[in-house]
This record gives sequence, C-alpha cells and structure tokens, in this order.
Amino acid sequence: MLIRLEAESTASFAEQIVAQVRLGVARGEIRVGERLPSGRELAGSLGVNMHTVLRAYDDLREAGVIDLRRGRGAVVVAGDTASVRTVFDAVASLVADAARAGISSDELSVIIRGLA
Repeated sequence: MLIRLEAESTASFAEQIVAQVRLGVARGEIRVGERLPSGRELAGSLGVNMHTVLRAYDDLREAGVIDLRRGRGAVVVAGDTASVRTVFDAVASLVADAARAGISSDELSVIIRGLA
C-alpha cells in the first residue's frame, strides 16, 4: 500500500490517509480482506505520529471501510466501492475542470468546504 502525504495540503495527514485508503479500495489496489499495516508501522513509514494514523483508522472504521480487532489489526471490509469510485472520478474531473478555469487546488478546497 502506497500512501503519500503532502505537507502543503490543507487536509490533515489523517484526512489524507483516509482519502488514499478509500481511493486504493475503490481502484482495487487494496482488496477486501486485506490487512493494513499496523498504526506503528504506517506512522513510521510516513514519518508521522502514530496517533495520526490511529485517528485515520478510527475514521475508516466509523465509515465501515475497515474493521479493527485486537490481534488482527485493521482489515478492509468495504462493501460499496463502486459508489466511492464514482465520487473519486467526479472529483478528478472537477479538479481538471478547475485547473482549466485557472482555479488552484487551494481555492477549489475553499469552494468545496463552503458547500459542505
């Protein structure tokens, strides 16, 4: 599993981890039943605090994407990946349209947060 964090992003590291795990599941790069790295392992490889990863894993658990069990770790249980994939495709299209219109990713983020 490859996760890249962008320090200059307006999204927190935990939010970036959540988004990238969701995208990996939607693309089929992370499969249902696959075990994710432990919080400690992922934090070490990303160079972030372990609590950041645990916060992301908790958000993914609450969203029904992963199951957290003592001894088993984080296991992907996501069911409706088609809906998530549709959203990610729409966002990719939106980002491309915004770039063509001269809207930066930061400006687009502000616009989206204003609509949420």
